[in-house]
Formats: sequence, structure tokens, C-alpha cells
Amino acid sequence: MSSATMSPAPVASAATQWLTMGGRSLRLGRRNVEALIMSLVLPVMLMVVFVYLFGGAIDTGTAYVTYVVPGVMLLCVTFGSGMTAGSVANDMTGGIIDRLRSLDVGGPAILAGHVAASIARNVFSSALVFGVAFAIGFRPHASALQWLGAAGILVLTITAVSWLAAALGLLASSSEAAAGYTFGITFLPYASSAFVPVDTMPTWLRGFAENQPITPITESLRGLLLDQPVGSAPWKAVAWCAAIMAVSVAASAVLFRNKTRG
Repeated sequence: MSSATMSPAPVASAATQWLTMGGRSLRLGRRNVEALIMSLVLPVMLMVVFVYLFGGAIDTGTAYVTYVVPGVMLLCVTFGSGMTAGSVANDMTGGIIDRLRSLDVGGPAILAGHVAASIARNVFSSALVFGVAFAIGFRPHASALQWLGAAGILVLTITAVSWLAAALGLLASSSEAAAGYTFGITFLPYASSAFVPVDTMPTWLRGFAENQPITPITESLRGLLLDQPVGSAPWKAVAWCAAIMAVSVAASAVLFRNKTRG
């Protein structure tokens, strides 16, 4: 029998493992009620706080809810990174990896399961944020193609951040340490155009805000959803996400192999 005839079986087996590990990670996430509530409810609360407490004092040239929604959606994604990193760290320190490997479940499937669960959680929480935003006055003006582009960039961002969180979870010695490692990810939306225009920031901070990944991602989502010019922002956003994902996947493979060696 030729190798071409036999090739679908390993592919199907890998896909089954990834789906199984993704389902396992989702079930584990449901048991961590505090972290789940934090990742879902806190971004919604922050949006309400920004819109109703601070929005009137921030001049963005438009209704603040219209300006801030893409930023809060990305803040939701970065908050979720702590839960992903913690789940990976728990697996690496809890002895479950040896049991999974004895069942012939490979490292890629284990990590991909955590990432798949993270994507599912973040897509749900982003939809929740969007629903609340619509209820308090957000009105997008996107065409079908712009909706597709915005959704694609958002999912790509979630995937990149999830892989980065998985890599950080592999670095950490405990779930608590993993949550600390993701603090830098959580900080990025604040130092970007997510909540205030970059040109209102001090010069030293403006340079960082203009040249970090969250700003072009935010500008892409905002421009696409509101039918505004986006310039080169989407290409920069995709390039940032692709670079983060490539580095994170490679680092995760090396770290997993080193941690499970012997």
C-alpha cells in the first residue's frame, strides 16, 4: 500500500487528538469558575466604566462607546491569556503530561487543545462584549466584506495571543507565576490607541504606542467596523500576529520538549 493511501489516517488521528484535548481544556476551564468569570465579566464592566464614567471627559471626536469597543474586545483577549497560561502551567506541573504521553497523545495536540479552548472562550467573550456594546449605543457601519475582515483579524489576534500565553505557561513554574508572566500582555491595550488617541500621549510613550501590535490591530477593527479608512493598519496587524504566532509556536515546541525530556 502506498504512503499516499496511508497518509489520511495520521492526519485524522492528529485532528481527533486536538479536538479531544480542546474539549478537555474547555471542561477544565469551566471548573475554574473565578478565572472564567474574570475573563468574561471584567471586560464588560470595564467597558461600562470607561463609557459612563470616563467617556465624557475623553475627546475622541465621536461618541466614546463607538471609539472604545475594539479596544475593550482586545482587552478581553489579553485578560484571557492569563487563564490559558495558567492551564498550561497546571498541566506541566500536575503530572498529567506523563499520563497523556502514555496514551500516545503528543505535545502538539496537548498545546493545541489549550489554544483551541482559549480561542473558543475568547470568541464567546468578544461576542458578549459586542452585544453589551450594541445595547449601550455602539452602531457599526461595516459591509459584509468589512465584517469578514474584522472577524478574521480578531480571530487571528486571539490565536496569536493564545499561543503566546501557552509559551509563557510552559516557562512558568506554577499557575500563579504564569498569570504574572502575562501581565505584560494585559498592559499592552492601555498603551495603545485602544482607549485614547495616540497623539494625546507624551512623546516618549507615543513612540511605543505607535509601534506595538495592539495599535494597528485596534485601528484595523475600528476602521473596518465603522467603515473608515484603515490604510496599512490591517497589513501591519496581520504581520504582527503572524510573527507572534510563529515565534510562540516555535518556542512552545522547544520548551515542551525540554520540560518533558527524560
